[in-house]
Amino acid sequence: MIARTDVLEIRRSGAVASLILSRPRALNAFDLALQTELRNAVEWAATEESVRCVVLTGAGRAFSAGADLSLDDATEATRLAPRTEEELRMRYNPVVRALRTMPKPVVAAVPGPAIGAGCSLALACDQIVAARSASFRLAFARVGLTLDAGASLLVGARVGLGRATRMALLAERVDAETALRWGMVDEVVDDDALLSRAAELSLCLGAGPTAAFAAIKHGLNTALLPQLEAAFECEVQGQTRLVDSPDFREGVAAFTQRRPPVFEGR
Repeated sequence: MIARTDVLEIRRSGAVASLILSRPRALNAFDLALQTELRNAVEWAATEESVRCVVLTGAGRAFSAGADLSLDDATEATRLAPRTEEELRMRYNPVVRALRTMPKPVVAAVPGPAIGAGCSLALACDQIVAARSASFRLAFARVGLTLDAGASLLVGARVGLGRATRMALLAERVDAETALRWGMVDEVVDDDALLSRAAELSLCLGAGPTAAFAAIKHGLNTALLPQLEAAFECEVQGQTRLVDSPDFREGVAAFTQRRPPVFEGR
């Protein structure tokens, strides 16, 4: 281990750096501290020459539950920092961008739920290994929001337009086996084998031809994800508008009160 804070842990094993989201009691949901430290860690890993492969995972029983929606007063929903323009532009999007553009492979090890921005982060990685208990969900519509953190492009790039649309509109949970069948993940393993399989894969990639891997990633990004920046901008505009809406306030109130939302549709 080379660094550890209350919300993030960085470990090194040879040429492999593991970034571990570490808010297990909150299912690794993103508060301001975790957003900031993850951005710094990803950008460090991208530029550190001795790192040749990165593993991204979550501590405990989740990968990440996405944005932290906990509030003392649900009527203050529009003050949620994770859904402001600044948060998207300065924290979420830079992390996704860095994962996609860093000139080295990134392996996601998904131990449980990957929801919202957590789903985006997993799908931004080059290889995704999921535990059998893993699941994926775009829950934005449940609180009256649109997709963000690149999900509008990354999910469809993995599973196609129809399945991405269904995930976004209905906020349905996709289990690990379904995710594998859809091509959303690359491998599914038993829960107790997740970290060892991710380590095995990352060691293999870390010993590979780094310059060739960098060129491969650049080529795939150019061919298949050329509209990522446009997707970011569209999401920022939509989310900035919706975070100020009655439906978002109702969605957060329903979430905190554990009841179905009643949306006005405006």
